[in-house]
Amino acid sequence: MNTDCCKILGIDPGSRITGYGIIMKNRNHLGFIACGTIRTNPKNSFSERLLEIYKGLSEVISLHQPEVSAIEDMFVSHNPQTALKLGQARGVAVIAAMRTEMKVFDYTARMVKQSVVGYGQAEKSQVQHMVKALLGLSKVPSSDAADALAVAICHANHLGNQPGQMTT
Repeated sequence: MNTDCCKILGIDPGSRITGYGIIMKNRNHLGFIACGTIRTNPKNSFSERLLEIYKGLSEVISLHQPEVSAIEDMFVSHNPQTALKLGQARGVAVIAAMRTEMKVFDYTARMVKQSVVGYGQAEKSQVQHMVKALLGLSKVPSSDAADALAVAICHANHLGNQPGQMTT
């Protein structure tokens, strides 16, 4: 893969809302392509919601044809049930990307915040404002979309030296 120019999909997995963001890295320039959220229907069973995430990400991938994806790694939740659901949503997101033989890289929330804001304990609003500034956006993206764009930016910042763990 060319590390000078690359279309990157960032994913912020969630069982209710999964954020996605697509950027283009061209040498030292970052360009915005698209971002949004996949909101699952809370009336559906959990299995049906996982399928909604898979279909939504598959549509985004088909539409934008990213070359590589980066996904936020799980944090340790105090609630085991929440952690299990997040893990399953994350797994579905990884499969949606890998089914196209795209490489998937994992980044912790701390790594993403450090890369985008310069501080690993940054607040969500700080991430949103830095994403807006770094990509030259006219308005601040939603929290979930900004988190996904931040994951993509983190990967762009690490292209060539790959500190993120590749999903195998």
